[in-house]
Amino acid sequence: MKILVVDDSKAMRMIVMRTLRQAGFDGHTISEATNGAEALEAIKSAAPDLVLSDWNMPEMNGLQLLQELKKQGSPVKFGFVTSEGSAEMRQQATENGALFLVSKPFTVEAFQTALDGVI
Repeated sequence: MKILVVDDSKAMRMIVMRTLRQAGFDGHTISEATNGAEALEAIKSAAPDLVLSDWNMPEMNGLQLLQELKKQGSPVKFGFVTSEGSAEMRQQATENGALFLVSKPFTVEAFQTALDGVI
């Protein structure tokens, strides 16, 4: 499975990738993007199976990315890994097709629970 990690913070992308490995998802190809616009291009060219995206990023935020993918009819699975965890944001994520929202700070167990059945 190909996984795209989208976050404007290099440190957070590294933490997400490390947590994926610790959660037992280390046999997958993992790539990175720094914002939604870059992720959109990466999705077109590399066709990942799953996108793990931050919510707040410059140029195109995670919700805008998800909405654009939905508009284009993309089949990619999508989840948020973000500091945004309010009930309203969770509702927006779900209504727009996100499979899960993992709030920062997160644990290995949170990744295992969110990704169970997705990967």
